[in-house]
Amino acid sequence: MTLFDPGPPVDSSAPPAPRRATARVGAAAGAAAVLALVTACTGTPNSAESEPQPSAAGLEVFYGQKLSFGSCAGYGTTPGQQKLYVAPFECARLTVPLDYRNPKGRTIQVAVLRLPAQGDPGQRIGSLVLNPGGPGGSGLAQATSFSAAHAKSPLRQRFDVVGFDPRGVGSSTPAISCFTDAERDRGEDRTTLLASSGQWSEEDTRRLAERCAKGSGGADVLAAVGTRNTARDMDVLRSALGDEKLTYAGQSYGTRLGAVYAEMFGRNVRALVLDGVTDPTLENPQRRLTQQAGFQQSFEKLVASCVPSRDCPLGTDPARATEVFQKLVRPLIDKPVPAGEGRTLNFNQATGGVTAGLYYPEAWPTLIKGLAQLKQGDGTQLLKVGDVFGGRDASGVWDNFLEANLAVNCNDEVRRTPEEEARLRADIARTSPFVATGRNVDGVTRDPCESWPGEPSLGIPYAQDVEGLPDTLIISVTGDPATPYAAGKVLADEIGGTVLTVEGARHTVAQERVSPCVDAAFVAYLIEVKVPAEDRHCRL
Repeated sequence: MTLFDPGPPVDSSAPPAPRRATARVGAAAGAAAVLALVTACTGTPNSAESEPQPSAAGLEVFYGQKLSFGSCAGYGTTPGQQKLYVAPFECARLTVPLDYRNPKGRTIQVAVLRLPAQGDPGQRIGSLVLNPGGPGGSGLAQATSFSAAHAKSPLRQRFDVVGFDPRGVGSSTPAISCFTDAERDRGEDRTTLLASSGQWSEEDTRRLAERCAKGSGGADVLAAVGTRNTARDMDVLRSALGDEKLTYAGQSYGTRLGAVYAEMFGRNVRALVLDGVTDPTLENPQRRLTQQAGFQQSFEKLVASCVPSRDCPLGTDPARATEVFQKLVRPLIDKPVPAGEGRTLNFNQATGGVTAGLYYPEAWPTLIKGLAQLKQGDGTQLLKVGDVFGGRDASGVWDNFLEANLAVNCNDEVRRTPEEEARLRADIARTSPFVATGRNVDGVTRDPCESWPGEPSLGIPYAQDVEGLPDTLIISVTGDPATPYAAGKVLADEIGGTVLTVEGARHTVAQERVSPCVDAAFVAYLIEVKVPAEDRHCRL
């Protein structure tokens, strides 16, 4: 799951109503869900030195707990998840402190799902802990999809496959909850994939934080849902699973979580796979701009695949395709179009749906079909792509991917002034013109996180002064639209990893099993902790 950021809705005039939400996956998790749809067609940061250790007063009870695995009944937050979380999968809840500086205070529970190793018990290595990205993606759901994709892999024989919903996410309690499903269906959730349109006032940001606190168990919960606390939880999970050292595979945002864990608990790592890397040295605006540049390049590749057809909804001239696209979507700012079941498609939903589909070339025919429908005044297909990415179940129930995404990003990164936000919006419009609204936002927008409780706690750069870490496997795709290839080399230089270069155009590859070459390197590393040669390349 790619790292997405909260953005304003097109219509900010409607006052926020009370309750709960998902830019699902790593967004890799949400992107993978889109691909499944297509297949079916359709303060001060804490340093490592100040990090609480298991011996710190009050943490022994958490590190000493043993998980009691049993039925997964009641763990799914949507009907679709409930159908997935069945035997032979087994579930448990991990107890952790809400605030690690007050271990005797309030506690919360992290949901964990496991599929025990299928091979000879004497050959079992330990647990393979997964994160799908986002932030906000469900690790429980990822463990089920990983287990299916790797059904015949040696990894299933040698490891217990383990997924967990990070604090605030999915089946963990309390979960971040800001909006009702009905509000989400109407596009009133005030979280979007792109911060490129609409207006925010100071009152809007205050009311957003208040309603999220009300639905999520209090302002202290909102302030505690960040990457560093999730890394702390992951170390407690490692201990509770009975593993002396952690074996971890994270994709997209999961690479941020893995790198932060390495910084904080490097000597507790056995093996670390980071696939689709986010740059640990870039502040939010710079990272967002590099990401938008990648999406613009993918949009142009989508155009190139479409224009040879005489019925391409973007026309037959690549040089004018962005203009044609804008003529389709900009009217939606003021006048959304019908999108089936009494719903409508607005500008943010349209551009968000297209962006979600840009993750994988396999999804491009679905986007072209959706744009052709939009040309006829029908937003159904594009809305469906955005729904799947954002965590809407086929039953109409939403998971909380977008809300958790908002919460983690607000806790991780420094908040922008109104002037900085307006400048970022203008830069995004220049970098990625296909999402530009054509409207001036000076003086009418703010950072949606400005009223969030607590202080940002991640610190940029992160993954600094890592000690005791084994060589890590970093996987980067040359044409990744969401996490640029160059970020893999930056992270490798920071933590001493080895980059496996994958030539192709998609976001994340290892957990989905889309390349035999990547599969071989992935399996060899996780089982033998053996990295490929520095000059090793794979192709998609």
